[in-house]
Amino acid sequence: MIQRFIELGEGLSDLYELIELARTNSNRIHRFIRLNTTINERPVTSLVVVLQPASPGKLQPLYICREGVPQPEWKENKRYNLFAEAASELKQEIVTIDVKPSSVFNERELYYQYLTGILRMNNYIPALS
Repeated sequence: MIQRFIELGEGLSDLYELIELARTNSNRIHRFIRLNTTINERPVTSLVVVLQPASPGKLQPLYICREGVPQPEWKENKRYNLFAEAASELKQEIVTIDVKPSSVFNERELYYQYLTGILRMNNYIPALS
């Protein structure tokens, strides 16, 4: 199975797209994930929706809005609240993980390999098959 991050933007319209992807693929949802980090002393969150692979197919998509949402404990915000409401509506718990910021990696692909390793190690996504 191939697991691939598909990056959406950081804005409100990108979050609407992430939520709509989850709703229209509700039968494929594997997990909702919140990745916490700090950038320039500002606590931010990446929001991720993981889907089951399409049938037939061996690609497990991980849709992500990367590091654009303030952590709700630091600053309450509409974007995180919308994500949490969608998770509740779809009867999903949000898994929260603290990670390094993407800025410490020289390439975005290395950052996504790092995240994939963390998610596999904690059994939030399946191991390679």
